[in-house]
Amino acid sequence: MTDSSTGGYLAPSGPVAQDAALEDQIQAAIVGVTGLAGSRVKPAWQPNPPAKEDLTVDWCAYRITSIDPNWTGAIVHHPEGEGTDELRRHETVEVLCNFYGPNASAFACVFRDGLLIPQNMEALQAQGIAFLEAGAIRAAPDFVNNQWVQRQDLLVRFRRMTSRTYQIRNVLSAEGVFVVENGNTNSWNTENT
Repeated sequence: MTDSSTGGYLAPSGPVAQDAALEDQIQAAIVGVTGLAGSRVKPAWQPNPPAKEDLTVDWCAYRITSIDPNWTGAIVHHPEGEGTDELRRHETVEVLCNFYGPNASAFACVFRDGLLIPQNMEALQAQGIAFLEAGAIRAAPDFVNNQWVQRQDLLVRFRRMTSRTYQIRNVLSAEGVFVVENGNTNSWNTENT
């Protein structure tokens, strides 16, 4: 692994957060807030999509549609040991929830409103995720096998903080020349100060 003393590109140290972990946290929140069984709350995009549920079954498909970062992150230097830099950034995570079944609208409302209850957000907050807002619930029925399937869509926005550590080493000494506006120059060396 490279560090700031070697030059070149720097990759973050430590494991890279997995997309599946965020999906699992969102799935757990939908299950917990709505009361739907875990098997009835599924990622919408799967390598081997399961069969659609029966028309009489209430269920939810969800997908992360965007992760929008704030325009810049904060870099915090940690001088312990040889030193590291931590890049912290906040992101807005958009999740589109498709509620299906005879009670699709009711479950969409329960999820939207339940996110306002502080206790319902404790598990996500422990993972660094906060609820921002939920949009309008929109009817979006699907036409499957020559029949209409009840579907209600709800876009929910969450906020999370990410953190990555880079091997930016402490500056132990430096040499240089100050040129001040009047044209005078002063040499300096940090070991002398």
